[in-house]
Amino acid sequence: MRGFLTLCGMLAVIALGYWAYHQAILTQQAERRVERLRAEIGAERERMAILTAEWAYLNRPDRLRELGFINFERLGLLPMSPEQFGRATQIPYPQPVIETTEPEVILDSASIGEEQIP
Repeated sequence: MRGFLTLCGMLAVIALGYWAYHQAILTQQAERRVERLRAEIGAERERMAILTAEWAYLNRPDRLRELGFINFERLGLLPMSPEQFGRATQIPYPQPVIETTEPEVILDSASIGEEQIP
């Protein structure tokens, strides 16, 4: 009996050792994945910063004005004038909904007397 318990104990220690080793390997793999993702996120943030800077450079008002003058014939753009803008009073806002304060009465056939039904 004592040999059987010793054998079961040894098998339990081996199984737990295998499980711990397996969990350590899974943890290392997960940490490598996290590091890869962090590196990808950093690269994407850097790319995003570059694209934002390029967008700001391409949308400079003086550059756009110059492009407008260069392509005036093809685009047919006209200079802006104050008459092209509207007033806030010209916006058709929806009318407010007026709610009734009277409670809604629901009648069913049981609450109406038979003499009232024609």
